[in-house]
Amino acid sequence: MKKILFTGGGSAGHVVPNLALIEPLKNRYEIAYIGTDKIESELVPPTGIPFYRIECPKLIRSFTLKNLAIPLSLQKAKRECKRILQDIAPDLVFSKGGYVSLPVVLAAKQLKIPCLTHESDLTAGLTNRLIARKCKNVLCSFSETTESFPNGKYTGSPIREELFSASKKDAMQKYAFSGKRKILLVLGGGSGSVKINEALRRDLSLLAKRYDILHVCGKGNTVQNNIAGYVQREYEPDMASAYACADLVIARSGSNTLFEVLALHKKALFIPLESGSRGDQLKNAEYFEKKRLCHVLREKQLEHLFPAIENAISDKELCDNLTLSGVKSGTENIIKEIERAL
Repeated sequence: MKKILFTGGGSAGHVVPNLALIEPLKNRYEIAYIGTDKIESELVPPTGIPFYRIECPKLIRSFTLKNLAIPLSLQKAKRECKRILQDIAPDLVFSKGGYVSLPVVLAAKQLKIPCLTHESDLTAGLTNRLIARKCKNVLCSFSETTESFPNGKYTGSPIREELFSASKKDAMQKYAFSGKRKILLVLGGGSGSVKINEALRRDLSLLAKRYDILHVCGKGNTVQNNIAGYVQREYEPDMASAYACADLVIARSGSNTLFEVLALHKKALFIPLESGSRGDQLKNAEYFEKKRLCHVLREKQLEHLFPAIENAISDKELCDNLTLSGVKSGTENIIKEIERAL
């Protein structure tokens, strides 16, 4: 049985897509994973896949002396990855980007192990720009992104198959929603979003009069309340049900969330993360906003959350556009590329 080594981490955006690919592959191939002590160390081990944790440097996007230690730390991480790869002897390394992928792919290239990487965003991330030429192909969620790489290939975004199987009726029962009102699903990402949480709760008294609300607010961010129809979750492992019950999704515009929401034909109001980011979420959201597939609210406009929600949920054109958009899961396309590389 051939072996595939997956890598990618630091945030759910680099891990969840890998899990979407691992699920249909794990019965056909031996699979292992290299990651850090971040969220991948929580999400991957429960699958039963061998997980190898390494220490890996991350570039801080502001001036700091800590960045001066990166070359030495990177070499140490690369040596560690090389030892692991020699032990596992995979036939292919699949990278989902993120800083942990850099030493893994560098070590794999040295050992002549073929690599594939996947770029989720419209504008390529730093790691994928650094490792692109060391990979057979850079698979891309956006067709336009392929132009950034000589070996770019459009596949779409990997999406978990189980997201498409939930029943709206069962989901409403799960969260005790009556079905008499439209339902808002509010997401802040894997760790929640302070800005989105605060903006929602500022308008909660108004919103709760019109809508039922499922608020996935992040670990430690729930608050005491007795508002009927307002359901809080620190984390929702059953995203299939969360999406199924939603009439409008309010979320950050990380590529994975964005493609999931649009592939499920859900109306959406995206609030891109801007401060402290390279601007990828804004570019992702604006790309689909121009196609009239979603609404976008900038962080600096969060005081207008209530009218933005009203405008998005009443936009009938979105439903027609989403049905005709052709946005769908790229999981099968990526699996074909993995098997071709093997």
